[in-house]
Amino acid sequence: MVNTLKGRLLITALGATWLSNSLLFLFLSTHDWLLLLLILAFSSVFVIAIVQYFFTFIENKLVALEAGLLNFKDNEFSNSLAITGSDELSQLCYLYNDVADKLRAEKQSIYQRELLLDKVIESSPIMMFLVDDDDYFVYSNSETRHFLNQGKRMEGEQLTQLMKHWPETLCQAITEHQDGLFVIEEQDNSETWHLSRGDFLLNNKKHQLFLLKQMTRELNRQEVAVWKKVIRVISHELNNSLAPISSVTHSGQLIAKKYQDNKLPLIFETIKERIDHLNSFISGYAKFAKLPTPRLEAININAFVAQLRTQLEFNVPEKIANVEIMFDPSQLEQVMINLIKNAQESGSALSQVSLEITVTSQQAIFEVKDRGAGMSEQVLTNALIPFYSTKQSGTGLGLALCREIVEAHDGKISLHNRIGGGLAVSVVIPR
Repeated sequence: MVNTLKGRLLITALGATWLSNSLLFLFLSTHDWLLLLLILAFSSVFVIAIVQYFFTFIENKLVALEAGLLNFKDNEFSNSLAITGSDELSQLCYLYNDVADKLRAEKQSIYQRELLLDKVIESSPIMMFLVDDDDYFVYSNSETRHFLNQGKRMEGEQLTQLMKHWPETLCQAITEHQDGLFVIEEQDNSETWHLSRGDFLLNNKKHQLFLLKQMTRELNRQEVAVWKKVIRVISHELNNSLAPISSVTHSGQLIAKKYQDNKLPLIFETIKERIDHLNSFISGYAKFAKLPTPRLEAININAFVAQLRTQLEFNVPEKIANVEIMFDPSQLEQVMINLIKNAQESGSALSQVSLEITVTSQQAIFEVKDRGAGMSEQVLTNALIPFYSTKQSGTGLGLALCREIVEAHDGKISLHNRIGGGLAVSVVIPR
């Protein structure tokens, strides 16, 4: 009791009462000790009653404040104090309520931000995983689990154990503490990745945060952007030169009609024909440089294939699922026409040119296959690059345009030689 505020106040009040009464008796020089005891007893009861009466008001508020502060300690800010009065202690309780309201609002705001951050991280295409100083996974987002652990939970697993099943170049980059670009070779396909890491303390323990980003598409887009800029500049300069040449040629044809010379009209006609051919050539490149954004529609796959078969001859080896996929029908039709025409011109028999379509819950895979001569390693490496062509009269834009359309659909196109001869071109469109 001595250690409590109420106990100290009571002892102080009783002590002061007894001392004052005792001094008063000594001053009056009375020896009636029984009277002194009665007065002391009566005054003690009176003091205790007074202290109890006044301290009950204070004690209730102190107990409420204590309960509230314990809630603060447990990160609970939803309770407020029911306070009346305008004394100093009441003002302190009002201040507590204001702090509780502010902390409650801050907690709700932090919770909402955490939800948003978790949503962003989980839906991010960048792989993120956190490893503690003991080499154990503390956190991994959805993309990491999908790519590195077949969608299974990774928390609590050891990094060195899981790395046994990862691509060798990725393990090497992590082991050698390498930050930067590296390449993963996978099924006749190479992907460029970027690894970065950061060290920091969490709960007084060292942690490493790893970020893995697929850079192949980004690098391809930058490459295509450069090509488009080059094409726009060249097209502009050529159009500026062709316009006056075309005008002069037309004037020359009119003048040549006045003379009875059979060679002049032929010369001007040849010039006009070459100008028209060059204009057509430039238009093809301009189409690649100004490819519009895809207009996605829900398209039935069977109807799409039926439309293609009215324009080209090819086989469909297996029954196609009767489902709808979101894509731009005119753009994807252009892709399929280019690929099927290439297959027909590859030296393959028309009966061996086929379109196979596989639809899963995540994606639709279009594969154009032939039994032609296939491609050399050098051609496979450069086939999707603008201006690269093995055809004598080719522009080198067919496959580059296909890649640009597919990647605009957030898809991927790849080429590989088939066992037994021929080529297979795979177009993957996400659902």
